[in-house]
Amino acid sequence: MKKIRPLHDRVIVRRLEEERKTAGGIVIPDTAKEKPVQGEVIAVGTGKILEDGKVRPVDVKVGDKILFGKYTGTEVKVDGEEMVILREDDVLAVIE
Repeated sequence: MKKIRPLHDRVIVRRLEEERKTAGGIVIPDTAKEKPVQGEVIAVGTGKILEDGKVRPVDVKVGDKILFGKYTGTEVKVDGEEMVILREDDVLAVIE
């Protein structure tokens, strides 16, 4: 994979596939599935530049599993793999 580095307070996320079956065992076809809102952080920028010129580091780190909004971020394709570029503000939670 190409080396890609997000700028400032942005993070690059690989979506995690969600379960293809319901609790009752019904298989959900690809056409009916929604895009996952969970992902793994692949790369992190240096941090947000504050008004006084200081840089506040990003709270998430590479390898974190996160939740993000369904319609947030910008989808990009890198070496045939779909990724999402998000601002740190778009990250809702870290899954521990």
